[in-house]
Amino acid sequence: MKALSLKQPFAELILEGKKKIELRKWNTTFRGEFFIHASKNPDKESMKRFGFTNLPSGFLVGKAKLTDVKYYKNENEHIQDKNLHLATSFWGNKGFILENPTRIEPIPFKGQLNFFETNLE
Repeated sequence: MKALSLKQPFAELILEGKKKIELRKWNTTFRGEFFIHASKNPDKESMKRFGFTNLPSGFLVGKAKLTDVKYYKNENEHIQDKNLHLATSFWGNKGFILENPTRIEPIPFKGQLNFFETNLE
């Protein structure tokens, strides 16, 4: 199964069902279930902003399903979905629409860029 690395606290916010769109600067044709990988280096500023102090990093921490990609054409469209992606347009104008987040027992794993293969199911 494929995986996607995200900095904490964004991996956790997806698992909690608070973040439903993952912003990226690149597009994908991939659709389906994938592992959520919490990268080794958290976004310290965002950890403070969302009230987290210690979250797992360097692990596969959950699964989600990518169902579609939304293209943000301008800042107004981006702002309208602020409560769904919890980020700024700095992170990108492609919004990966996520459904069915599920937490798993953390599995140590090295992350990579883009979607990557894990050889796990």
